[in-house]
Amino acid sequence: MKHSANYKRCTAMLLCIALLAGLFTGCDLQRGAELPKQDIVVLYTNDVHCAVDSGIGYAGLAALETEYRNAGADVILADCGDAIQGEPIGTISKGAYIIDIMNELGYDVAAIGNHEFDYGSEQFLALVEQADFPYLACNFRHMDTGEPVLGGSYMLEAGGVQIGFVGIATPETITSSAPAYFQDADGNMLYCFDQKADGSELYSSVQDAVDEAREDGADYVIALSHLGIVAENPAFSSTSVIANTTGIDVMLDGHSHHAVACDRVQNADGEWVLLSQTGTKFDSIGMLLIQEDGSISTGLITDYSEKDAEVEGFIQSIQADFDAELQNVVAKTNVDLTILDVETGERRVRNGETNMANLCVDAYRMITGADVAITNGGGVRDNIAEGDITYEDILKVHPFGNAICVVEVTGQDILDALEFGARLYPAENGDFLHVSGMTYEIDASIPSSAAITEDGKFSGVAGAYRVQNVMVGDEPLDVNNVYTLASHDYFLKKGGGGFTMLQNCTMLQDSIMLDNQILIQYITEYLNGEIGRQYANPYGEGRITIK
Repeated sequence: MKHSANYKRCTAMLLCIALLAGLFTGCDLQRGAELPKQDIVVLYTNDVHCAVDSGIGYAGLAALETEYRNAGADVILADCGDAIQGEPIGTISKGAYIIDIMNELGYDVAAIGNHEFDYGSEQFLALVEQADFPYLACNFRHMDTGEPVLGGSYMLEAGGVQIGFVGIATPETITSSAPAYFQDADGNMLYCFDQKADGSELYSSVQDAVDEAREDGADYVIALSHLGIVAENPAFSSTSVIANTTGIDVMLDGHSHHAVACDRVQNADGEWVLLSQTGTKFDSIGMLLIQEDGSISTGLITDYSEKDAEVEGFIQSIQADFDAELQNVVAKTNVDLTILDVETGERRVRNGETNMANLCVDAYRMITGADVAITNGGGVRDNIAEGDITYEDILKVHPFGNAICVVEVTGQDILDALEFGARLYPAENGDFLHVSGMTYEIDASIPSSAAITEDGKFSGVAGAYRVQNVMVGDEPLDVNNVYTLASHDYFLKKGGGGFTMLQNCTMLQDSIMLDNQILIQYITEYLNGEIGRQYANPYGEGRITIK
């Protein structure tokens, strides 16, 4: 087709903007759809985790959208999940402030991430009503009817063609969030996510949604997924979904925090599908470009400094509502507290001991008076630098607001919990357990034999334990003894992470205080407001030994 001079100038301007913004396209496709009348740009985000003004930020995204519109493109804003949780701005408002910001920007469509449920399913569904854009998830279903809770697909007209968006949630949402968020008061499941382990339910739901979009006239189908390029169950990964379905042109992904400008994955018919993901916390913004000749390309904008003044001012007005409270100094620390390996800079808290995690789990045990305490590495989210500690610092460490409980457990329950938490070592695992009042060893040469149900729950240990030499205080763990154990309700009441051995235990202290509050109380009352040399070693005190 012969391009007009105006079109060529438009395309050249778009590509110039992309180049100046740091866009790197990795691949493209040619599809036979009806040709657009103008360029279509989908700007996409994933795993923002409340980082509203970090990196490029929402104000940068708004400025970039304006640039593309001024260049003649038809622009769509899309999000692939995990937007409302991860920073104090989300915790304080239970996600509402983030929806306000996304409404201000004019988002067109979004998929749900597992962390959209961290304030409970009722709160998330209230946020869906607050949003001026649709949330999609073809595999988020009512347990009794099997019907989707939200829409599975959504059609938008852009550039003279119909674009069908399909939303896909990770089937691991129930265990990576908390099962109680999806249950009624009697513990009956209200919702499911097509979590059959072989992926067949998931693939069927996705295919049905894609087919529906095509039947409704979609010229292009774009999947907005929160699956991850790497998943604990490979059948639930974005690449597996592509490989077992047809009809998707592009999959914009989230969940695993990978930065992928563009990958090409073959679908069930052997056709190429583009796959992209932006990382996390506005490390980059994704751009999908559909041009007049029908070609499709994706890339990441990693360096962009312009800001939309109106959106920036809107965010600042929201931040002013709670900044004074967040900046209140609650304590101080004379040492750096970290979740990282200080030698490599890599995250350590999900596969090794750190002083930050030790401080948190000590708070649970000391405030409750329990024999032992545990917490998961995925629940300890940030560092605290030497100096004053503010309420904001505490909330960044414990953003979920889990409630601390104490239960009676057997020594066998403790051993099984430690084994389940260590099952993926040395790989990162949000369920890796940190301990107080006890120590343990992991023999990494022994393969994990923890048995897991289809929906990711512990069902027993089939062989040798890789967790060994567990000590409670100065005494070896007695598997027949009864101990008091402190942890959060995510484990002890909600079934988070699939730790079934901790369910239905005798509850001694029920939801006595939120995790961030108990951390403040421990520092202020037990440590007299000052964290000292007992937490100086960033690698902890040898509570967890790797053999």
